[in-house]
Amino acid sequence: MTAQRIQADVAIMGGGIVGASAALALRRMGLQVALLERDLCGSRSSGVNYGGVRRQGRPVSQLPLAQRAHRIWANLPNLIGTDGEYQRSGHFKIARSEVDLAALENYRALSRDFDLGIELLTGPRLRAHCPWLGGKAVGGSLCAEDGQANPRLVSPAFAQAARRAGAQIFERSSVDEVLHDGQHFMLRSGQALEVTAPVLLNCAGAWAGKLAAQFGEPVPLQSGHPAMAVTEPLPFFMDWSLGVEGGGIYCRQVARGNLVLGGGAGVALDADRARSERAAIAALSVQAVELLPALRHAHFIRTWSGTEGYLPDRQPVLGLSRTTPGLVHGFGFAGAGFQIGPAVGEVLAELARDGRSSTPIDAFSIDRFLPAPTTH
Repeated sequence: MTAQRIQADVAIMGGGIVGASAALALRRMGLQVALLERDLCGSRSSGVNYGGVRRQGRPVSQLPLAQRAHRIWANLPNLIGTDGEYQRSGHFKIARSEVDLAALENYRALSRDFDLGIELLTGPRLRAHCPWLGGKAVGGSLCAEDGQANPRLVSPAFAQAARRAGAQIFERSSVDEVLHDGQHFMLRSGQALEVTAPVLLNCAGAWAGKLAAQFGEPVPLQSGHPAMAVTEPLPFFMDWSLGVEGGGIYCRQVARGNLVLGGGAGVALDADRARSERAAIAALSVQAVELLPALRHAHFIRTWSGTEGYLPDRQPVLGLSRTTPGLVHGFGFAGAGFQIGPAVGEVLAELARDGRSSTPIDAFSIDRFLPAPTTH
């Protein structure tokens, strides 16, 4: 069997929302793109995540990316041919103590330059806006223009749009070998496909650490597995997507009435599969009923998990390799890559074409994990 040989300007490993949006952005720049995804595009963490599209609560260093993404999400139907059930329904972060409220107030102050429009709700105003909220909540922080979308629609749609724009997308094509001759990368997928390109984007999610290490940039990337569940349809009572200050449950209600919930950790079954564990779902249920009493008698109809990549500081690696010309990293989004994914794709395309980005990304340099140079 003779391998299909492809030459491109840019090769991409990984067809999640980051890799697929990068492919689309590169095609809009007129560059030839070949993307290899070992499963189906958008089927891994990009397709099984919670679906929150929020800026609120992100590290301030991520807010320039989040604002860039916010503008892209507004144009989603024109860009990828579907709205992906995206709506700016509002994101509300719940405080369960005065300490939580102080943290939310502090975040509002820190993020003021980014004009997120955050509003704090407490006391009678809280109960007026949130009659469905349980007594454990003492207040919260509303970002009215944040929202939610359906990841099972949005993430694959970016890959489909990239393909329509002329990107060569190879699904079920795991990368078995990556070589670099100093000028070009060669990616081999079994005996069927070889892709050669001067630029390689490492968008392989929780599996990206192996490629970084191959080129002398090992990072402490760990896999995480969110515990997720969805209820039966209930009478619609809540527009907002919810989170909790300090971590814990997150929840949103879709138009059909189902509530999508997450929180806690699932378990890995093997390198490719994960599921929610019974204990995590039980803990999630207790928190859900405390915050949303309407869920007291609701039934979960499905639980699931996925595999996400986490670095110790919960910040991604995004930028040029320090060891290998033409290698560009974009991974480690710690379960929070869905909203910023389209902006990360544009940044990666700029880095591939120009070697620099119009959005500040210094905080995400892989340098922070490389050994400090020794002095003599």
